[in-house]
Amino acid sequence: MLKVSDLRVSYGPIEVIHGISLEVNEGECVALIGANGAGKSSTLKAICGLVPAKAGTITFEGQDITNQSGHKIVRAGITMCPEGRQVFPQMSTVQNLAMGAYARTDGEQASDLEEMMDMFPILRERASQAAGTLSGGEQEMLAIARALMARPRLCIFDEPSLGLAPKIVAEVGETIDRIKKMGKTILLVEQNSLMALRLADRAYLFEAGEIVLSGTGKELQSHPEVVKAYLGH
Repeated sequence: MLKVSDLRVSYGPIEVIHGISLEVNEGECVALIGANGAGKSSTLKAICGLVPAKAGTITFEGQDITNQSGHKIVRAGITMCPEGRQVFPQMSTVQNLAMGAYARTDGEQASDLEEMMDMFPILRERASQAAGTLSGGEQEMLAIARALMARPRLCIFDEPSLGLAPKIVAEVGETIDRIKKMGKTILLVEQNSLMALRLADRAYLFEAGEIVLSGTGKELQSHPEVVKAYLGH
């Protein structure tokens, strides 16, 4: 479904992604793990058209989407649930959800809104509340539901558990697992490497802008380098 080939990304004169290649197949959950600053989020931003690719190609469902604008990427079927949640704080929960369907032209947004309220009951309770007044965990659920409102064929999650309490982190993991079981294709960047690898069918390990290891989630869970550096035991 998604193929990234020899991708290079720079911020000014500094190259941060050094010719990486990766694939995401339909129905898979693929995780990108690694230390902060390793290049994971920059890779996601290049896929989503938020930062330019200096070199390489990005194809989605056979179409070259390299350096297309962000709104065209969304219309192509890719939606990102961004790091830090980035809800619209002055808008209500329902208005935030409606924004997720902004690019859609079908008439089924209302039924999808109800489906999101059923999937995340707390959002129904907070329907008219300003999103900026929700707790961190509630905002994360809102950001996930807003992404799903776009009916993406590829759903990208950038650090969904960042800054959340351990109990809420577990709930986020369960939510992503539910989305996976719905048949959604997922690309996941997650600081909680153990959670990411448990969710992932396959994973890539980033170090200093390069991919240094890849394999199934189970393979990387038991790889000595990953265990020592990222799993804490």
